[in-house]
Amino acid sequence: MFTNDQRQAERTGKYGTPRLQYLQELVNEFQSSTSQEAKERVVANLANFSYDPYNYFFLRQLNVLELFLDCMTEPNEKLIEFGIGGICNSCVDPANASIIIQCGGIPLIIECLSSPVRNTVNYALGALYYLCNALNKEEIMKPEVVDVIKRYAVAESVSFSNLAKAILDKHLSDRN
Repeated sequence: MFTNDQRQAERTGKYGTPRLQYLQELVNEFQSSTSQEAKERVVANLANFSYDPYNYFFLRQLNVLELFLDCMTEPNEKLIEFGIGGICNSCVDPANASIIIQCGGIPLIIECLSSPVRNTVNYALGALYYLCNALNKEEIMKPEVVDVIKRYAVAESVSFSNLAKAILDKHLSDRN
């Protein structure tokens, strides 16, 4: 459920931790942790917060989008999955999309299309659907990427095929 200031105040209560402070604590925990499991847990939590527009400003303020992108460069498949999940959840917002694109997110997202992890591929397809526009269509809809998306469009996995077909319908309809 999406949050607003009133709902957040009710949920937090008189002695609760304000959202910005809580998210900052998560970022600090990620940065100071040496445990891969702890980092995975923190990024999963941050990705869960990234679907709610109420949190978008806080995520930008704390550079969480950049943290998600950094996770996508790690050899740890869970960090990649949760990082691209956070990107997918937050990229519908134009300000977030701009940061993701400016920070080199498109090649990282495209790379996730070849992941062995189903969620990672689903998140990557979803992110590409929302991020592709007239300014970056050439970068995203390169022939080799379109070929991969077309393969997902005929895949047995309904989520893969539905997302891939939606991308092709929205962003390639003029080329079919």
